[in-house]
Amino acid sequence: LGLSHDHHGQHLLPVGTVYDPFVLRGLDAFIYSLYNDARFVVAGTPSGITLAPEGGAHQSTVTAGVGAELPALTYFEPAYATEVDWLLCAALDGLSRPDGESAYFRLSTRPLDQAPFAAAAERLGTDELRRQVLSGGYQLRPAPLTDRPGVTLVTTGVMAPEALAAAEALGEEGVDAAVVHLTSPDLTYRSWQGTYRAAAAAATVVRRPSRMHQLIPPEERHRPVVSVHDASSHALAWLGAAVGSRHIPLGVDRFGESGTIADLHAIAGISTGDIVNAALIAVYESTEGG
Repeated sequence: LGLSHDHHGQHLLPVGTVYDPFVLRGLDAFIYSLYNDARFVVAGTPSGITLAPEGGAHQSTVTAGVGAELPALTYFEPAYATEVDWLLCAALDGLSRPDGESAYFRLSTRPLDQAPFAAAAERLGTDELRRQVLSGGYQLRPAPLTDRPGVTLVTTGVMAPEALAAAEALGEEGVDAAVVHLTSPDLTYRSWQGTYRAAAAAATVVRRPSRMHQLIPPEERHRPVVSVHDASSHALAWLGAAVGSRHIPLGVDRFGESGTIADLHAIAGISTGDIVNAALIAVYESTEGG
C-alpha cells in the first residue's frame, strides 16, 4: 500500500497499528519497506512497562531505539491527545511530500491528565506550541526564576506525569526544575547532529543552536539534566552531550513483570522518587564538583 503511487498512480495513506512489542516481529518487512521507499504510518501501542498487568515479554523497551535508528522513518512519542492529533496530521501530510518519510508512533493506553498540556498552550499560545510539538519538543514546565540550584528534567511520552511530580517535589527540596517534553526524540537528536554536520561542511566551528539549545534557555544550560523514559535508558543518553552538561539517564534496562504501574516504575528505577533522587545527585555533583 505504501508504494501504490509508484506502482498504480494512486496515492494512499496507509495507517496501521501493532502491539508495540510485536514491532520487532515484523522488523524484516519494516526495514525492507523503508528501504524501498514505501510510505506509511504505524502506531505501536501499548508500549513499555507501563503496560503493567501484562508479563515482561509483552513490555517493549527497545523499540524506541529501533524507531530512532531506522533511516527514512520519523519516530514520535507524544503524551497528550492534542499532540497526537497534530503529529498524526503532519505525518500523513509527509507521506505525499517528495522529501517526506514514514512515521512510527510509540504510544501508551495509560490515561493522562490533559491539564499540563492546556497550561502549556495558555503560556505559549496554541500556534507556537504546535510549532514546537512538530519540531520535536517543548518546555512542559518552566523552571522558576530564582537563585537556587536547578535541574532540567527531560521526558517523553507516558512518563510526563512522573517528571512533573518530581519537579514539584524538587521545589520543596530547594531545587528549581524545568520539565522538557520531547514529542520526538528522533527529530531532536537529528537537530543536534545536523548542527555538527552543517558546521563541518562549512568548515566552521560556529554552530547554529540545536533543538535542545532552543528548549533550554542559556542561563539554564549549566544545570544538570535527568532524563526518564519508559524504554531503555540509552535511548535518551545523548542528551547531556547535546546540552553540554552532566546527565543521568533513567530508563528500563531489565525485563518487566506483571504488577501495578507504580510498582513496576519503582522496580525499574523510573518512579517519581527515582527522578528526584537522581536530580539531587546530579545537582550535588554539579555544584560540589563531584
